[in-house]
Amino acid sequence: MARAMAGLSSESLVRVSKLVGLEGTGEKFRTPLFYKAIMSVAPPLVRSISNVRYVGLDRIPSSGPAILAGNHTSHIDPIVKIMGARRPVHYLAKAEHFDDPKMSKLMTSTGQIETERDIGAAGALARAVDVLGSGGLMGIFPEGTRSRRSDPPFLARGKTGVARLAARFPDVPVVPMAILGARSVIAPGNPVVNPFARVEVIIDEPISFGDWLADPNGGDLDDQNVQNLLSLDEHGQRSIMRAYYRGFTDQLIETLRRLGAP
Repeated sequence: MARAMAGLSSESLVRVSKLVGLEGTGEKFRTPLFYKAIMSVAPPLVRSISNVRYVGLDRIPSSGPAILAGNHTSHIDPIVKIMGARRPVHYLAKAEHFDDPKMSKLMTSTGQIETERDIGAAGALARAVDVLGSGGLMGIFPEGTRSRRSDPPFLARGKTGVARLAARFPDVPVVPMAILGARSVIAPGNPVVNPFARVEVIIDEPISFGDWLADPNGGDLDDQNVQNLLSLDEHGQRSIMRAYYRGFTDQLIETLRRLGAP
């Protein structure tokens, strides 16, 4: 993805963040103790008995908030991110996962966020704001859902929720993670599981929305451009911000494609 050469002032970044119109619930987010406990033992154990290999693990922040953004072709993709991060990762999970009592217990005990697709994801994104505001990791699949295509290319056009969340926290790193081979472990609609199939995860350099916004190959904004944006009416501001969300998301998807995401 594009990276900034000069950068925007902190004042401009704060103003851009406010234009997003995305707020948290006001309730502090806390990672469940159960999730913290299993993260102390599960990642090295799972990685030792699986055939998942990572390139660029040092690019995932070991502390502080971040957004892990990757392609989605298999049920194992969230687990692959968690094992690589070696930190609790929280996801926007579809409401159906919370309908089954056993699955619901797993979702709540690991701090996953229920998303009601029929009524929009505003409430879920508000909780995602809480996660990042508390210094946690959000796992995002920019495509919005698992690819169900039977043949490649599987990578679909991204939805702009990831960009809105990144714009709300313009200094928070977004880490592109291309997951290759996950369908060989378990493919959509196929009950057969091959736990020893090789999976490769290629991790690119993180980039924040603020860095992208200032880059000539990204948003190409400077402080004066931000001031001009703020002088527009609400309709004009929303229209331009939507264009930036789309541009950021499209470049993120293209980065995943360049990294080898199928």
